[in-house]
Amino acid sequence: MKKTLATALILAASLGLAACDNASDKAKDAQQHKEAAQQQMDKAQEHVNDAAKENAEGNKDAAEAQQKAQQESAPAGTMAPAPDAANPAAQKQQ
Repeated sequence: MKKTLATALILAASLGLAACDNASDKAKDAQQHKEAAQQQMDKAQEHVNDAAKENAEGNKDAAEAQQKAQQESAPAGTMAPAPDAANPAAQKQQ
């Protein structure tokens, strides 16, 4: 009877230790997955920032192109340049 009880206790203790080891391994795996996910989120945020910059540059270029097209399509004599307020000599000539 004593041998059976000792065997049962040893078996229970080894199963308990095995369960504890698995939990720590799972915690390590979870931490690694968390770090990998954080790195992927950082990369994704960088891509979003790059896309926003490119979009802003594209909008700026489109606005400049539209303004240039409007200037080119207007007849030459219809739009006189506004006098330069900072240059009095330019005002005297007109």
